[in-house]
Amino acid sequence: MPFDISILTIKDIIDILLVAYLLYKTYKLMKSSGSINVFTGILIFIVIWVIVSQVLQMRLLGSIFDKLVSVGVIALIILFQDEIRHFLLTLGSRHRSNSLFRFLKGNRKEGNQKEEIMPIVMACLNMSKGKVGALIVIEKSFPLDDIARTGDIIDANINQRLIENIFFKNSPLHDGAMIISNKRIKAAGCILPVSHNLNIPKELGLRHRAALGISQETDALSIIVSEETGGISIAYQGEFYLRLSAEELERMLTNEPEPKETA
Repeated sequence: MPFDISILTIKDIIDILLVAYLLYKTYKLMKSSGSINVFTGILIFIVIWVIVSQVLQMRLLGSIFDKLVSVGVIALIILFQDEIRHFLLTLGSRHRSNSLFRFLKGNRKEGNQKEEIMPIVMACLNMSKGKVGALIVIEKSFPLDDIARTGDIIDANINQRLIENIFFKNSPLHDGAMIISNKRIKAAGCILPVSHNLNIPKELGLRHRAALGISQETDALSIIVSEETGGISIAYQGEFYLRLSAEELERMLTNEPEPKETA
């Protein structure tokens, strides 16, 4: 039976748009986690399944594909359980910021924002000048309690000197990540998931891979100070923003950024 576009209803159009949006979000999730080949393979399998079952109406082969699909759903849940858990936790989070890159939740005056952000910016600048490596993760809507428990709980006010002392080369906590949550330094020396993305430039070290890893699994914003070059970078939503100036770092902590250089 030929397809008649005139029978399309508003409900059908909404249905198509929702499916397209779901596929797009799935594609972005797979791409950021380095599983784009798996996503492509799943799409190819679905296309073949639809052609065999609906277009050609091959009963035997179609029934085999139907069984594979029913089993495959369970296999995909097991294979991507971390991504599914991340998605559900993000949906169920009670704390949603108005802006994805807004450091402070709720409506704040610009002066108050700068007062609480500047200690981080100044600490990063001083560590950059001295080539002191650092990794600071700023929690947003996705809770980082599990990550914080891998390090030492600090629960202190954000302070420039404290940040620099924690990442001082002889400090026992300098190798791990610092977690900042609700305008406080929550923990330090924390262990982050490392990204296995093969597209990461070779000159970027383990701190950058860890920052990208947490940005792929959560909506946190990570600041990296390179121990080799002193460069300041940010990782967010599976992308890098490299070699930032003080003004760019401050702007990206308060507003939605315009990409300077991504990887």
